Amino acid sequence: MGLAEQQREHNNNVMKWWLLVLLLLGFWSLVVKAQHKNAYATMMYVGTPRDYEFYIAIRVLFKSLALLNVQADLVVIASVDVPLRWIRALEKEDGVKVVRVENMDNPYKHQDNFDKRFKLSLNKLYAWSLLDYDRVVMLDADNLFLQNTDELFQCGQFCAVFINPCVFHTGLFVLQPSMVVFKDMVHELQNGRENPDGADQGFIASYFPDLLDKTLFHPPPNGTKLDGTYRLPLGYQMDASYYYLKLRWSIPCGPNSVITFPGAPWLKPWYWWAWPVLPLGLQWHEKRLQTLGYGTDMAVILIQSAIYLGIIALTRLARPSLSKLCYRRSDKSITLVQNILKLVALWSILAAYITPFFVIPPTIHPMLGWPLYFLGSLSLCLVAINAFLLPVLPVLMPWFGIIGVLIVMAFPWYPDGVVRALCVFGYAFCAAPFLWTSITRIMAGLQVSLEREGFMPRLGDSSPPSWFNKLY
Repeated sequence: MGLAEQQREHNNNVMKWWLLVLLLLGFWSLVVKAQHKNAYATMMYVGTPRDYEFYIAIRVLFKSLALLNVQADLVVIASVDVPLRWIRALEKEDGVKVVRVENMDNPYKHQDNFDKRFKLSLNKLYAWSLLDYDRVVMLDADNLFLQNTDELFQCGQFCAVFINPCVFHTGLFVLQPSMVVFKDMVHELQNGRENPDGADQGFIASYFPDLLDKTLFHPPPNGTKLDGTYRLPLGYQMDASYYYLKLRWSIPCGPNSVITFPGAPWLKPWYWWAWPVLPLGLQWHEKRLQTLGYGTDMAVILIQSAIYLGIIALTRLARPSLSKLCYRRSDKSITLVQNILKLVALWSILAAYITPFFVIPPTIHPMLGWPLYFLGSLSLCLVAINAFLLPVLPVLMPWFGIIGVLIVMAFPWYPDGVVRALCVFGYAFCAAPFLWTSITRIMAGLQVSLEREGFMPRLGDSSPPSWFNKLY
């Protein structure tokens, strides 16, 4: 055999070995994939004033799960009306699998106690139709994961946490997908199964009424999956309210893995104003900073900051005068105008403190949100001060008061939540007289301004001053 033929045979053998290795690797990848046919899932729908905030919360939730190296798919059950740009961001940027579904009709929407926020929450039942997976951990967006919880995939056909002594919570539960169960649930909806709240919480709780009597879940050490239904330890759904009682966790049963925020909708952890009312909100923002970041909101923050600074600069240079508002034709007419102007002035001050809440991006970091709020409210207060010639300090007294209450709430060395609440109450009690005094001084200053000849001149008097007078 010649040297060339030997070389050719050697190359053929090498090719055969490489082909065998590739086949083995492909087979191994299929085996590994089959061993991890599990998913963390949540739902997304539109139709509420807070759709965008929940979209951001879902992205942070799944990106934080990816950082924990969970061995499962990330799935969003999205209604067909969810914007396509959100779907593309979830799929391309976050590696999420999106399942599009039709909105499930809610037969309980006419109940007296029905909350319109939960009209489409029954879309959560689609989790039972995810037949590509052996187990699914169904989540709400207001969960904060502290550590990997893949052991939950060892649980049975249905597992949930009782954060309420008598009713389990559907913000996190484990299920085994089944079209039999899914079709039966839809059938029960059509038959009007009893549902205390008209939402997913009440329906699923009524569908699994005996869960309280079931065994507590403990993951088998050999990694096998259990059958049946189980109660999950409280550490898989730590209600944030437990923390605020002692300002520390005290959950001895089970792992301290997941925090949930089932409270008031406007105090979810992603809202910048929720901190320091809810100190744990900073932990959610730390997750966002590590994952999604705040780049999409920075342009709005910079533009608003520039506008507020421009307003402050303008009020330092000029003071608009409200001359020629009317002529004093009769005491009755001037009294009516004065009362109207007083009401307008008070509403202007109130608007100065409220308006920034509605224009600042709601999910930015509290350390950006609160400074921007104080800058915005200060600039708008100065507009009211200059327009109505009001005393500066009384108008800004609530501004200083809000700063004070934030400091009291954010004080990090309280021994427990009760002491913290008492300190906040004590601060409010001590600040109330100052607030009342500021209101009376505002009213007195406004009355003086209204009675000035230059502010409301008499008929036939000389013309009022020019529109702009120096403020300082």
